[in-house]
Amino acid sequence: MKHGKKVNHLSRKVAHRKSMLANMASSLIEHKRINTTVAKAKALKQFVEPLITKSKIDTTHNRRIVFSLLRNKYAVATLFRDVAIKIGDRPGGYTRVIKMGNRLGDNAAMAMIELVDFNEVYNAEKSEEKKSTRRSRSRRKSTSSKNVDPKVETLDETKEVVEETATEASETSQPITEESNDDVSSDSKKKDKN
Repeated sequence: MKHGKKVNHLSRKVAHRKSMLANMASSLIEHKRINTTVAKAKALKQFVEPLITKSKIDTTHNRRIVFSLLRNKYAVATLFRDVAIKIGDRPGGYTRVIKMGNRLGDNAAMAMIELVDFNEVYNAEKSEEKKSTRRSRSRRKSTSSKNVDPKVETLDETKEVVEETATEASETSQPITEESNDDVSSDSKKKDKN
């Protein structure tokens, strides 16, 4: 039975486990993606996500709490400065664990853990897709007259407007004559002589 055993001890004593998770969290914050075993990745996810949540509110108190767990001032600064801005509107789920197969030496299950908002390849595909909300159909039938432009109500009127603009355009344009071509050629000859 697994009653009251929430923490994976990772075959380490408390001090070693805390130091290892702090170092892995600092590396994750610095590099945005690290490779490790699946068990360590899952333990790291539980360790680092509350820290990222605390970084959303930049107060001295929150910085000190995060520093007491990470013990790396550069990682704390990066977390509050860069990471918190990018994940500001996300309500949790800041990391992603992707299983990568087994390690060659001891056949241990490996995984890659990354910060979700810093993966440009995956997020580019998602941003291209148009976000649409699902809505139920209206019970009333919509009339087609609401969708028609009030300026142009029928097809015949649009044809008349197109014909009028075409005739106006042809009246205003001047045809090119031989005299105008001669003037252009004489101007170009004068420029060549100068």
